[in-house]
Amino acid sequence: MPPPSTQVPYGPSAERAERWSCLHTGKACPCPTRSERYPLPFRPPLTSHPQVQRVLLALTIPLDLLQMVKARMMLAMNKGLNRQTHAQATVKMLPTYICSTPNGTGRTAQPGGRFLVLGEREQPVTLAVLLTPLQLFDFIAQCVRQFLGDGCHSKERLPLGFVFPFSCRQTRLDKAELISWSKGFSCSDVEGKDVVQLLQLAINKQEVGELEVVALMNDTVGTMMTCSTREIPCEVALIVDKGTNSCFMADVQHVQTVEETRGRMCVNTEWGCFGDDGALDDILTPYDQHVDEESSNPGVKRFEKLVGSLYLGDVVRHALIALAAEKALFIGSNVTVLGTKGVLTTQQVVEIISSKEGMTKARMTLEALGLRPSERDCCRMQQVCRAVVSRSAALCAAGLAAILSLIRQSRGLERLMINVAVDGWIRGSRGESHPSGMPHTVTRLLAPECLVNLKLSEDGTGRGAAMVTAVALRLADQRREVNQLLAPLRLTRADLERVQALMRQEMDLGLGRETNANASVRMLPTYVRGTPDGTERGEFLALDLGGTNFRVLAVRVAEKGIQIASQIYVIPTNIMQGTGEALFDHIVDCIMDFQMKQDLKGRVLPLGFTFSFPCKQLGLDKAVLLNWTKGFSASDCVGKDVVQLLREAAQRKQVEKALNVVAVVNDTVGTMMSCGYEDPECEIGLIVGTGTNACYMEEMQNVGTVEGEQGRMCINMEWGAFGDNGCLDHLFTEFDQMVDEKTINPGKQRFEKLISGMYLGEIVRHILLALVEKGILFQDKACPTLQNRDIFKTKFLSTIEIDGLALTKVQAILWDLELQANFEECSLVREVCQTVSLRAAQLCAAGLAAVVEKMRENRGLGQLAVTVGVDGTLYKMHPCFSEHLQQTLQDLAPNCAVTFLLSEDGSGKGAALVAAVAVCGAES
Repeated sequence: MPPPSTQVPYGPSAERAERWSCLHTGKACPCPTRSERYPLPFRPPLTSHPQVQRVLLALTIPLDLLQMVKARMMLAMNKGLNRQTHAQATVKMLPTYICSTPNGTGRTAQPGGRFLVLGEREQPVTLAVLLTPLQLFDFIAQCVRQFLGDGCHSKERLPLGFVFPFSCRQTRLDKAELISWSKGFSCSDVEGKDVVQLLQLAINKQEVGELEVVALMNDTVGTMMTCSTREIPCEVALIVDKGTNSCFMADVQHVQTVEETRGRMCVNTEWGCFGDDGALDDILTPYDQHVDEESSNPGVKRFEKLVGSLYLGDVVRHALIALAAEKALFIGSNVTVLGTKGVLTTQQVVEIISSKEGMTKARMTLEALGLRPSERDCCRMQQVCRAVVSRSAALCAAGLAAILSLIRQSRGLERLMINVAVDGWIRGSRGESHPSGMPHTVTRLLAPECLVNLKLSEDGTGRGAAMVTAVALRLADQRREVNQLLAPLRLTRADLERVQALMRQEMDLGLGRETNANASVRMLPTYVRGTPDGTERGEFLALDLGGTNFRVLAVRVAEKGIQIASQIYVIPTNIMQGTGEALFDHIVDCIMDFQMKQDLKGRVLPLGFTFSFPCKQLGLDKAVLLNWTKGFSASDCVGKDVVQLLREAAQRKQVEKALNVVAVVNDTVGTMMSCGYEDPECEIGLIVGTGTNACYMEEMQNVGTVEGEQGRMCINMEWGAFGDNGCLDHLFTEFDQMVDEKTINPGKQRFEKLISGMYLGEIVRHILLALVEKGILFQDKACPTLQNRDIFKTKFLSTIEIDGLALTKVQAILWDLELQANFEECSLVREVCQTVSLRAAQLCAAGLAAVVEKMRENRGLGQLAVTVGVDGTLYKMHPCFSEHLQQTLQDLAPNCAVTFLLSEDGSGKGAALVAAVAVCGAES
């Protein structure tokens, strides 16, 4: 194939055109043979006559220009989708609020030319009405009344779908303001008004039973709906009739003109106005300009006037006028009749190029106008007709290719396979393909990454309206059930304020000497009396024990910053679950190995020990283990001082003089200290990862569990147990109860089980199982994997909720779990994930609001400025958690200016800094 920018025709060559023989005369003429009557749409055959060749070339669009048209169309579409540029866009990309295609659960019937959707006996009947051009809303209501007959007196609610094939701005499926009339309509006092409301008022006035307009759509949307089933969804529709339009299912996150952010929505492109800004000026011919000037709306609907059947006959007419003026046609005939608008119809044009008797049709058409055409005149007219229709098809193809490429790119696909519904004269006069070969071939050239299956629509304006209405009812019922299921997880402002107040109450109980034992928030003193001030200097060791991996670190704190060397050591399962002696002996062995490798043997450095298990701290270097978690069960440790256990192990290894343990902390305190070195205002530590906890600097006078009144002390809240006394029972849903019952500590760590990453995936899994049981999710598909505990990881929530992630990516995640979800179901899964993670962030914020408000009141401040050092995979990795937490905190504690600072190695560097602060404090 030659380069697309060349002028070589795609179809029979100019030389072959010279050798064609007329079907009727057998004489040489540029009339194509039957087998060559269908050149590719954008390049008609050339002719030897210069004037005719010039006309044909003017009506021809080479492939490189079609690529430019496609690119311009995509640009115009993106402009229409963008909130900032929508008002100036020529392609308006109007949202239809149709967010699903049929799933095959309804049935349709056709009584008397109107379509009814008939479900099972208990399901409602749905009526679809097609707007006729005879009268408007009062007349429509009268027609509906006549159609229903005796049924109009029924008290049964009858939902109605309304096809309104004019440009509207929809704000709901059942609310649409008319933008402008077209197709010869000019009824006054309707533009700018809600046509659904106008129809409903007319129906109510006629007292037509319990009829309710539930959905409005245009004919393009109806076309798409008729061609869609659950097994073979159709996501694009194309209509080329008197006018032209298209629609497609767009990922709603790219439709900035709506507030909705989930799933997909059908977008009505209104592409007939493409080019009104001059984007098609390099394609327009003088014949197009004449047609535009004759129209009722000069200068607008430029694309439609190049494509729609209302105009093609007149484009051919003006081309014939130009050829006749140059003596290339109808020599000796009076062509005045060609000056009359509408004397040539698109139907005649189609018959001339598609019928076996095309030459005869041309002659009959011209003779009916009083002309005396020669065989050559008929042949040249046939070529002009083919050029005009081929150009129409090529432009349709460019528009369709733009839509397909937009869909493919927005969904992040390398290749797109999609069904496209087609209706209008583009189908052909008897339902066959377009007479020019349809834009299918050109679309493949313009969008080679897209595999298209064209589906011919059957009554998109009638049956399609019924299907839209049925889908609207199904989605409304489904939405009610989903909202009812998720309602307990959707917290109100009052709910969060109550949690905040309860947290404050439990904090006060935990701080009191007499009430501490009954508090669910233990408020454990850490004996850390200050945060870093930047003057700390020296070398320190740090240990980090909090899971199956154990770290040893050498930390140098200098004026220029902190330098860290570290090594990870694995703790085998047999040691985790063996004896306490074996565990701490292994820890000491790791320390000695690290010192050897770092050339620290013989040096005694102050050591900070991060021990991330529940402890009762009796001093900065004394912490009694309350219980093991995270799979540890080493014997003879619970109830003992973990620092002393470490020292005893060092004695057994005869290296007791090599260890100088000055501080034991948990990871939350380490996080606060690590961030405190960067920001002196950091006085709160927060962990939101596999588990959750918080600490903060409390006034010593409020800490009743230790002696002393002066200064401050860091309090390890251990807030994961908040609610273990039943104070949060009102928040626990049936899904939370299911998760709790299967944990190793039922009834414990209740707050943590609402928030932390260890549990969110399980909560989502139980909700999905409930939706499956209700028949809302994964219909008719087995999903045994959902029965497996912990199959739905919290990391899936983080991925699924990424802003801008295409539903195809969500679908891929679910398919990896053997969950065969369609896009509608993917959207619902995303909604469930968002609901669960939002609740977690809001609850975390409510707890934090209690902390910052207490600090503000402690200090007698009108406004508190404080920094929170934060760590944990959920906070760091989830795309929305931090934003939701910060926004909710701001709402609940408006008098506190809270800054969040991500911790870098709080459990390692933080432990060393605790040791550094302790050493510097002792030296001073």
